[in-house]
Amino acid sequence: MDDNSFDLIVIGAGPGGYVAAIRAAQLGMKVACVEREELLGGTCLRVGCIPSKAMLESSERYHETRESLGRYGIKVGSVELDLPAMLAHKDNVVKANTKGIDGLFKKGKITRVFGHGRLLGGGRVSVEPNGPVKEGESAKPTEILSAKNIILATGSKVAMLPGVKVDGKIIGTSTEALAYTEVPKHLVVIGAGAIGLELGSVWKRLGAKVTVLEYLNRILPGMDLEISSEAQKILAKQGLEFKLGTRVKSARIEGEGAIVECEGLDPIRCDKVLVAVGRVPNTENLGLEAVGIQVDTRGRILVNEHFATVTEGIYAIGDVIPGVMLAHKAEEEGIACVERLSTGYGHVNYNNIPNVVYTHPEIASVGKTEEELKSENVTYKKGSFPFLANGRARALGQIEGRVKVLADATTDRILGVHILGPRAGDLIAEAVVAMEFGASSEDVARTSHAHPTLAEALKEAALGVSGRAIHI
Repeated sequence: MDDNSFDLIVIGAGPGGYVAAIRAAQLGMKVACVEREELLGGTCLRVGCIPSKAMLESSERYHETRESLGRYGIKVGSVELDLPAMLAHKDNVVKANTKGIDGLFKKGKITRVFGHGRLLGGGRVSVEPNGPVKEGESAKPTEILSAKNIILATGSKVAMLPGVKVDGKIIGTSTEALAYTEVPKHLVVIGAGAIGLELGSVWKRLGAKVTVLEYLNRILPGMDLEISSEAQKILAKQGLEFKLGTRVKSARIEGEGAIVECEGLDPIRCDKVLVAVGRVPNTENLGLEAVGIQVDTRGRILVNEHFATVTEGIYAIGDVIPGVMLAHKAEEEGIACVERLSTGYGHVNYNNIPNVVYTHPEIASVGKTEEELKSENVTYKKGSFPFLANGRARALGQIEGRVKVLADATTDRILGVHILGPRAGDLIAEAVVAMEFGASSEDVARTSHAHPTLAEALKEAALGVSGRAIHI
């Protein structure tokens, strides 16, 4: 095997791609990972999940110091925002994580190839150098790599909206909204999904007026309606202004700001616009046509249950295939795909992929919503428990929200768990494990939970399925 010949080539070094490369190396494969960005980790690590959580944490601490510490008996003097330092912290978190992946690649002897990967057929991939040629340097030649198997893990990009002209300064995406050098006076967020609500929350805490425009008559489409409705009320109390059932016709730059026009509303003047209407697969310019792979109407690559495309030896995972666009879903697919290549077996349980929105309070879910169960004519029982009645939540001063458990009316098997409240993103893990093992609500209800903990709210909700909650 020559230097440019591998057992596996992974195109894309996001959560799905880099995890697939690492697992393949662990299984003894010679692996190359092609990535056109200088930093490993994909959108999630560079300009998505990780930096947004750093900004959420920082903004929450700033807001709590200004507004809430007094109730804990803590007096502080004048509190000032140091936005450059906050942004630097975010950047340092990103750099530390990307360096960590670099280290893991070196440990696994994974060949990292910098450039844009394109399928040529016959197990070959061309890698075109990325970025402009520096002065005094000659252009690098295109490399040709080969492998028996290739995994496409090129992720997704921000979806655009007709009539909205993105310039990357005044009207931009989540990438720009993570790096505003000044707090906007008025930020308009188009889209009430996780990205819009999280970044809207960041800038609201830091002092911006935030208006959220959503085409649907609800926020967080796809999540349990009861939970999302309660979340909307809480976020509105925090100052986010919602205009639901609103179709955005256009957004344009005017002067030093922007004007957003919507059906049935007066034009909205603001100084920043965040477009957060979803994401679309990165499947352009991959050479799919050259190897006989077509995409569906949404730009996604169709695969079978083993992530194989119609072309032998080419597989796809993550945001480029159907399913929820979540980093941890891509990770599971990457591992399952390479394990099947090596051992003949690999599986992902799509019923148990959790979803978390990192607002304050957090929102987390796994499994079926009430709306889905009703539409599928599944009879179920429900248990609900408010954090208002949880001792640990009271001590934290975070009593908004609840835990909801949905269980099959006949078998009692847990079908879905939905949490709105403090540290919901961590609490959902217990529910995921329980469902992975086919637990009933009775199983969780009879499991001892340490006191006082937030996790007791899940136990109480499980007890509530059979009308036995203790503290309400």
